[in-house]
Amino acid sequence: MNLKNTQLEVDKWIKQHGVRYFNELTNMAQLTEEVGEVARIIARRYGEQSEKESDKEKDLGEELADVVFVVLCLANQTGIDLQDAFNKKMIKKTQRDHNRHHNNKKLK
Repeated sequence: MNLKNTQLEVDKWIKQHGVRYFNELTNMAQLTEEVGEVARIIARRYGEQSEKESDKEKDLGEELADVVFVVLCLANQTGIDLQDAFNKKMIKKTQRDHNRHHNNKKLK
């Protein structure tokens, strides 16, 4: 996925179908709600909680896509080039964490 193109796609969708972006605080609340839905699926499907019948039809991929969509909205409305930010983050994580993870006995 090219984040720059995906940000443009989301912006186009908002302008055509969404009228306008929700404000940043509303989108932050929406993001929290969507992450909660992901957490519920993970906790019940992969964790120790039993999964309710009503949760068995939930699509984890769809819920993760909801999270990505709201993150892209927040990036767009706050002027963040998410592709650039992601590229910088990967460089930083690679430099900072390479030896740390290779030397972590818990991961062997």
